[in-house]
Amino acid sequence: MPVVEINQVHKSFPGHWGRGGVYAVKGVSLSIEEGSVYGLIGPNGSGKSTMMKMLVGLLAPDAGSCRVFGRPATASGNRREIGFLPENPYFYKFLTGEETVRFYGRLCGLRGTALRQRTQELLALVGLEEAAHRRLGGYSKGMLQRIGLAQALVQKPRLLVLDEPTAGVDPIGSRSIRDIVLNLKSQGMTVFLCSHLLEQVQEVCDHVGILYQGCLIANGSMESLTQDKRRREITLCRPSPELLEQIRQLAGDAWVGEQPARNSLENVFLQGIQARLREQQSHSAEH
Repeated sequence: MPVVEINQVHKSFPGHWGRGGVYAVKGVSLSIEEGSVYGLIGPNGSGKSTMMKMLVGLLAPDAGSCRVFGRPATASGNRREIGFLPENPYFYKFLTGEETVRFYGRLCGLRGTALRQRTQELLALVGLEEAAHRRLGGYSKGMLQRIGLAQALVQKPRLLVLDEPTAGVDPIGSRSIRDIVLNLKSQGMTVFLCSHLLEQVQEVCDHVGILYQGCLIANGSMESLTQDKRRREITLCRPSPELLEQIRQLAGDAWVGEQPARNSLENVFLQGIQARLREQQSHSAEH
């Protein structure tokens, strides 16, 4: 049985001053298998957050069904099984990172040694051990998102729902969050996330749905959706000019062109920072 089953879901909201309503979701159907990462992408206002809220039981659909672990999404039994990070989470800024995780752990019924151990595990997982005793008022946006991930994982959920987890986060923080998601994926956790940042989704997701104006216009595995059957790619490592010329002659009219392989701008950014850090560490060691 799939972890998530959404079948012909519709959701609308009334307009202002009694004027015509707005359809946020129109007949969406999808399923998510256990242990996979499903990404829902689309422009702002396409209905992604509405889908997330229906999945975690904060909204009820007008029509259709939304089931999690075989139960209706609104069933109270799902609460312990689902971890949720909303797009704009609110935290008490006067608490430290450790106090925040402990607070949510107590809400989930953890006490004593189990709570202390789980708090340390999560702070290590999200890379906030050194900032554990700093107040959240001094956290960056990326650090707040990571503490949000920690609170979403505190009860060891079977399904993690992330609504724009890297929104407003710098490239370093964004990479850190994606590494955490990949780590959770390697542990077999099922993740449902939405984003409008396509490159990030492509790096971590097994399956993708494209939502536009409330309609699911594409849905499938990452491989099937991104495959272009009209073209083939051949990757060569440091090819000689002679080898390229031989391949060009063999390809004939099928040859379109060749150019150096390119890294993404994000990788260039991160590699530059890492090189600078290594340089500083080397300089410090010399002195």
